[in-house]
Amino acid sequence: MSRYEEAKKRYEALGVDVEGALKKLAATTISIHCWQGDDVTGFENADGALTGGIQATGNYPGKARTPQELMADFDKVLSLTPGAKKINLHACYAIFDGNKVDRDAIEPKHFAPWVAYAKERGIGIDFNPTCFSHPMLKNGLSLSSPDEEVRAFWIRHCIACRRIAAYFAKELGQPVVNNVWIPDGYKDIPADRLGPRMRLKDSLDQIFAEKLDGVIDCVESKVFGIGVESYTVGSNEFYMGYAASHPGVYNLLDNGHYHPTEVVSDKIPSLLAFFDKIPLHVTRPVRWDSDHVVLFDDETREIAKEIVRNDALDKVLIGLDYFDASINRISAWVVGVRNMQKALLFALLQPNAKMKALQDAHNFSELMMLSEEMKSYPFGDIWEHYCETQGVPAGLEWFDEIKQYEETVLSKR
Repeated sequence: MSRYEEAKKRYEALGVDVEGALKKLAATTISIHCWQGDDVTGFENADGALTGGIQATGNYPGKARTPQELMADFDKVLSLTPGAKKINLHACYAIFDGNKVDRDAIEPKHFAPWVAYAKERGIGIDFNPTCFSHPMLKNGLSLSSPDEEVRAFWIRHCIACRRIAAYFAKELGQPVVNNVWIPDGYKDIPADRLGPRMRLKDSLDQIFAEKLDGVIDCVESKVFGIGVESYTVGSNEFYMGYAASHPGVYNLLDNGHYHPTEVVSDKIPSLLAFFDKIPLHVTRPVRWDSDHVVLFDDETREIAKEIVRNDALDKVLIGLDYFDASINRISAWVVGVRNMQKALLFALLQPNAKMKALQDAHNFSELMMLSEEMKSYPFGDIWEHYCETQGVPAGLEWFDEIKQYEETVLSKR
């Protein structure tokens, strides 16, 4: 009997449908962020300077500099990760071919190469307006700016992005998450907290006025950022209220965007009581929103457990968001994607029905015992079998491909 068969037998003794779990995992899409490959630089400016509270730290060699290099690097990620996937793009990854326009004038044609790329690989695309690293981010403000010229520019940009998202949905035949995040806020205590939020509300109303097929609109809150330590316009309370009062708009949860003692794993079941969809960005905050590579850690597993326990694999739209320039970027990509999928598999292999019954019966001693014992069950044998069936490296050998790619491709950039 193989190690997989032995492990399967142990899980099935607890009522876990292992084959069913693997089928669910294979069908669960992970939206992979393109910006890990080039440190959120995009293709607009040669210097790639980041503003608006965004930082990518490190200078590991081999960063993607062109669309072709970024696509090649992403292909390597696809080859080393199992399961269904999408690529998540920011607007600054428009491909102009020498005919550059400003962000408020971008069109679907500037993303046609990405559509061709996605079609050829059978993957979807998610999208984001890029409301940072631009001269029109004046005084750190975009959609909440008191300068009407500035605010109008960013409204036009976000409207253009929604239309590009609709283009992706039509061309690829699947919904597109279009996520609005802005860096707006103040470094010190503001004299007016309501005014910027009322301007932001008006901006969002204009942006979302047009009905577009296939677009899942969402807004992404944040507790604070670099340079806006005292006040963030797009707070969780503001966006939660906006989403609750605007059907079809969702509050995206990023687990790096809350106070250190808050956990997104607890927010997911709360929102499931009211929303039919929950857009999600999984990252790893270290003391703050530092966007470290996702690990197979406690909170990642808890997030996955809440998704699985609540039968929400089709309701929680899972995306990743981190950018580490201090290590091999493709390795960072692959580690994070595989860990998110590992967390989902770990959750799918829990005897969730039995554990819920123990809780409802107030049998907390057995519940604690079972929960702890499951941590040492032969999960790794199931994971390796899953990778093999998906045609990707199962164990440590995937890193050998990373080292070879660095030697033959990345080192020559």
